[in-house]
Amino acid sequence: TNVAMLSVLNVLGQYRREGVDDVMDDDDDTGKASKHEGHFDLSAFKIIYVAPMKALVQEVVKNFSKRLGPYGITVRELSGDSSLTRQQISETQMIVTTPEKWDIVTRQGEGRAYTQLVKLVIVDEIHLLHDDRGPVLESIVARVIRQVETTAEPVRLVGLSATLPNYADVATFLRVDPEKGMFFFDHTYRPVPLQMQYLGITERNAFRRFQLQNEICYEKATGQRKQGNQMLIFTHSRAETGKTAKALRDLAMERDELSLFVREGGATQEILREEL
Repeated sequence: TNVAMLSVLNVLGQYRREGVDDVMDDDDDTGKASKHEGHFDLSAFKIIYVAPMKALVQEVVKNFSKRLGPYGITVRELSGDSSLTRQQISETQMIVTTPEKWDIVTRQGEGRAYTQLVKLVIVDEIHLLHDDRGPVLESIVARVIRQVETTAEPVRLVGLSATLPNYADVATFLRVDPEKGMFFFDHTYRPVPLQMQYLGITERNAFRRFQLQNEICYEKATGQRKQGNQMLIFTHSRAETGKTAKALRDLAMERDELSLFVREGGATQEILREEL
């Protein structure tokens, strides 16, 4: 999110009006700076943020509306559940959308009026190129590159991912100069050191393998809880999230260690006992 924010501020800096200084609103009792109305040419550019899920789209809209509000930037959602009129699009500087929706917009001729104003396209979760939705993302990137080639107007492409091992290949696809446009932030950039441990499971039977993974996960989880630590457990899908949670619950009940995860005598503990 911070990388995306820096990219947005970079675009804002390009359209800052010369000779306009920051001022304080004397009528504001809070003493905070008022909106920078008139400081930027807000009609000269648009920013597109492509997020894979509608829930993430709404989260991004809320986040960036708060952070960019003081600059007079309007952030709106454009998805299957939320459409924008031409007037609303005209008044919006940052559009947060899904890959499928933006694919439709860029295919239609009526969208060219404002797609020509796009100066920055941010693609979140760019690793989904390897997913079923990959061709949609490829189409979006291809149209941006084609637009740059035909209009000679620069459009910046920013791809974001927290789980992308072959980032160099994706950078090549995005036409990125690896010397100055590709950035890889490993665990050494974290304010808190990150310890990594890899456990190999050679079990071939799918059911037994899943059971063994859950047992190992449970041992790691109880080890952290006994030290009073919190934890996040990541799985590969939503369905597997539920299965893993139930497996951990069953193991905790079987070993009478449910109190490690929920308060002893609490309502949550009683509900889990009833569901077993």
